[in-house]
Amino acid sequence: MSNPFHLVVDNVDKRFNTKQGEFIAIRDINLRVQRGEFTALIGHSGCGKSTLLNLIAGLDVATNGVLVCAGREISGPGPDRGVVFQNHSLLPWLTCFDNVYLAVERVFSSTEKKPQLAARTEAALKMVGLTHAMHKHPNEISGGMKQRVGIARALSIEPAVLLLDEPFGALDALTRAHLQDELLRIVADTKSTVVMVTHDVDEAVLLSDKIVMMTNGPSATIGEILDVQLPRPRDRLELAENTDYHHYRKAVVEFLYSKQKKAA
Repeated sequence: MSNPFHLVVDNVDKRFNTKQGEFIAIRDINLRVQRGEFTALIGHSGCGKSTLLNLIAGLDVATNGVLVCAGREISGPGPDRGVVFQNHSLLPWLTCFDNVYLAVERVFSSTEKKPQLAARTEAALKMVGLTHAMHKHPNEISGGMKQRVGIARALSIEPAVLLLDEPFGALDALTRAHLQDELLRIVADTKSTVVMVTHDVDEAVLLSDKIVMMTNGPSATIGEILDVQLPRPRDRLELAENTDYHHYRKAVVEFLYSKQKKAA
């Protein structure tokens, strides 16, 4: 029987050496993420959410502990993990198509020919609704569209886990809501396993199957894990009247602003 966990984090610490001495960013992190599960990491600024995501992405190395993705220990970046940052990180001299094609080519060029690579690229852009803009450059499209290109690029390599670091944090409220709805649709279609960093309580409850609430840093750890058992597909207007939605939202707010009240 295959392992149901796409992501395993065991006893992970991350410490940094600074001029003031050793700084413990996160400690004793233990987390299991199942196949197809959407997990949100939430907490106050400085609680180590992005540090943990960077460790999962392989962009940094844990001081102690082990991280495993799709049955393999994480030792660096890899195509089994697609990453989308708050800054879309698109190359400005390339078109939307070419930005996605670059990732596809790197992962699949040894086994597929150019027409297949192009087809993968077009399929990824179609998934995020950007077929009409594939030949535009980043400076010709909106911020929300740039983030959709970033999501397309991450999904185009068919990662075991999709990692999102506040991808909608810099967008206006309406664009953010639209992209949240798009992400719900994409995840339902692809059955992706997702780990997402967010500051937004409503975003976490709307999108997630599980909310991991971090204690305040430094030396932050997992304070509570909340299972969100709202039926899918989810509709934000219907959830506005859903008592379970408000129960989950209250639980997260109480943790953040009562149990983990941030010092002024």
